[in-house]
Amino acid sequence: MAGDAPTSPIATLTSSAPDADEHRHLSFVSLPGWIEDDHRAALRAFRKSAERLFAEATPLPDRLPGLEAAAAAALRLPADPSPAEARSFFESYFVPAPAAAKGYLTGYYEPVIEARREPTDAFSVPIYRPPAEAAQTEVTDRVPACPDRAAIEAGALAGRGLELAYVRDPVDLFFIHVQGSARLSLGGGQHMRIGFAGKSGHAYTSIGRLAVERGYLAKDAAGKAGLELWLKMHREAGRRLMAENRSFIFFNEIVDLAPEDGPLGAAGVPLSAGRSLAVDPGFAPFHLPVFVSAPPLAGFGADAFRRLMIAQDVGSAIKGRGRGDIFAGSGAEAGKAAGEIRHHGVLRLLLPKASA
Repeated sequence: MAGDAPTSPIATLTSSAPDADEHRHLSFVSLPGWIEDDHRAALRAFRKSAERLFAEATPLPDRLPGLEAAAAAALRLPADPSPAEARSFFESYFVPAPAAAKGYLTGYYEPVIEARREPTDAFSVPIYRPPAEAAQTEVTDRVPACPDRAAIEAGALAGRGLELAYVRDPVDLFFIHVQGSARLSLGGGQHMRIGFAGKSGHAYTSIGRLAVERGYLAKDAAGKAGLELWLKMHREAGRRLMAENRSFIFFNEIVDLAPEDGPLGAAGVPLSAGRSLAVDPGFAPFHLPVFVSAPPLAGFGADAFRRLMIAQDVGSAIKGRGRGDIFAGSGAEAGKAAGEIRHHGVLRLLLPKASA
């Protein structure tokens, strides 16, 4: 309907933020941590977005004039630019948004889980491909056509040939759902990469929050490690608690990723550890650079976290202005770090100069 088009997130940050006038002439050098950051690492992540932008058949959004020029310039740079060249690139093609968003940061990672392609006595928990009735987002205006988590775990999709692989433990599967991707170790040196391909359409519910509200876990023990341990120590209660998150995630095998690549984000870009950020698309469009400031974060050194990241993913729990989810990498150590990131932070978009 005419007049109902969504407001551009860039327009929101440049015109309606309460502190916009105060920071109207903000410069890069006034951003704490900007000069010290590794701009080459940020540029490597942005180049992946640039390649994706030019591979897409659809035109770039009208609300991002200037991003195409920035992407083209990034691809013209030397394969291994100097720190000065990388920093100069961002300062030449972008400008800090006039207002920052105070928000909340969490972390996510790519689990590495033992699995099998066919079911066995030990590996009997199925990872499903999406059925025809799967959704891509939560369904808010109608009843979801797809069964919810409890129904699927009770066998609602069995016998339809949707099984992609099998893992040992339903708790492991639950956290694959939370992360949205995984590397599956199939035995015999074989591996499979899987990525998000749809969801049940039911609303996401944080069972970590429920565990705290019901007194199962203290708030400071309700990160990924603490919640996983509780679920595995309280099998029946854990099964019921997991079922309260009615959202169920489906996967496809990803066959075109190099072993050194991260998983594919929702933007269709291989994620870069410590440089890819999941955001609400209503706050930051895909491929946009975002400068993130936070206290020291697990896995990222003892100093304050101040680095340039690229919006390349989304998440069911990542909703609202200033909400961000930091991709920490792959494997157990990345999972430990990601599970400990629960910090308030500040996110500042870098706007293509033609949009500013």
